[in-house]
Amino acid sequence: MGEFVVSSDLSAEAPELWRHAASPAGVNREFWPLLRMTFPAGLEDLATSWRPGERVCRSWLLLAGLVPIDYDDLTFVEVEPGRRFLERSSLLSQSVWEHERVLEPLASGCRVTDRVRFVPRLAWLEAAYQPVLAWVFRWRHRNLRRLFGADSSTRSRP
Repeated sequence: MGEFVVSSDLSAEAPELWRHAASPAGVNREFWPLLRMTFPAGLEDLATSWRPGERVCRSWLLLAGLVPIDYDDLTFVEVEPGRRFLERSSLLSQSVWEHERVLEPLASGCRVTDRVRFVPRLAWLEAAYQPVLAWVFRWRHRNLRRLFGADSSTRSRP
């Protein structure tokens, strides 16, 4: 199983960051311009559109917003509104995809931590996926720092 963690201290407060993280528009602002995820029309808040273990939707991942490269059968297993979610899904490329986002209030903002675990459908590709996926999440955090301001630099660890 591949795993990595990326964390950023942001100037925004947890409620604002939660609204961002729980919205399809917010997710796509983090990925842009690398990727865009598709969502059903009218889906505004991912965190209130879930039942534990039940697929919210099939979201296509579009390279540069245009070319389908993967899909995510988006499934949340745990949500603590305003603080944390745990997505455990399957992707076309990954038999297991686990993304946990935790928001921790700080004196002058909020720490956003993403922990990702994955099991590729083709096990021998794990070594290739690890650096690429970690880079995509560092890109997301770069966009978060640009959008919300940063208190300190991003920290990541394998």
